[in-house]
Amino acid sequence: MHPAFASPLRRWLYAVKPASWPKVLAPALLGQVLGYMSSGTFHVGAALVGLAFAVFATVYVVLLNDWFDADVDALKRRMFPEAGSPKTIPDAILPAESVLLAGAGFGVMALAVALCGELFLPGRPGLMLAACVGLGLLLVYSAPPLRLNDRGAGEFVEAFGVGVVVPWLCAYAQSGQAVSDWYVWALPGLALLAFASAVASGLSDEESDRRGGKATLTTLYGNQAARRVAESSAFAGLIAWLVAARASGGEFPLIPVQLAVLAAALPWRALTRESPHALTGCFKAQGRYKTALHRLIWGSSLALALALALLRCAGWT
Repeated sequence: MHPAFASPLRRWLYAVKPASWPKVLAPALLGQVLGYMSSGTFHVGAALVGLAFAVFATVYVVLLNDWFDADVDALKRRMFPEAGSPKTIPDAILPAESVLLAGAGFGVMALAVALCGELFLPGRPGLMLAACVGLGLLLVYSAPPLRLNDRGAGEFVEAFGVGVVVPWLCAYAQSGQAVSDWYVWALPGLALLAFASAVASGLSDEESDRRGGKATLTTLYGNQAARRVAESSAFAGLIAWLVAARASGGEFPLIPVQLAVLAAALPWRALTRESPHALTGCFKAQGRYKTALHRLIWGSSLALALALALLRCAGWT
């Protein structure tokens, strides 16, 4: 059944795209573990603050991005009516006004969670300001007058938000330490992985984005170049973790990083197998390609988080 004819609850669940949440939740969870490693103490309230912020911020981004991109999404539906899944606003799954109001509401909820963290968790000054910066990145990304996603810089903004701001905020909420060697060693690799995901997300919108006047890495340099950048960035992210483990002199442990790289091996094989087929207009192959890339990114991030947590629980310091 078309989502537009489903019950209101199912329409809203469709609109918030829960399948895309791991893009933010995996870095958020890793950030929590980094904070735990930094402070040596796990704070349940801080974990709830960080993860609740990540969920609310994700829904805020999903809904408002759909609202800002409604015209380009409608153009893609006209160009390729049988390709891809229905779009929230162009396919009348939800009214545009409802999407806007709900997105803004979830943004307020995310800020409220951060404010509660700053007020009730000891030693977390500036948590609310960090949340404002994180949510403000969407306005820089999609909203006029900047609309950096239309000007060739959207992938960099997304990489900074998902790969740096979200894990740092969660780590800070957990540890109360604004700067830690743990963050310094871990975040560059995570940012590179987030950049790979951001680049790959533009593959399926290449033709409609180009006709709609959006400048992304895919529309500027083509499908093949974008795939090469995504794959190189993902590989560089894993290498950055290995380099950090070697360069930190034991501060950032090597074994969890090796397990994270191992977790990426199988998805990497699927990624390279699908890459030659993920050409312009080949939407199903692009979907398989992006699925393999996401499994690589999320799997390695979660493997690193789990291995670090187990190592800390086992008494490693």
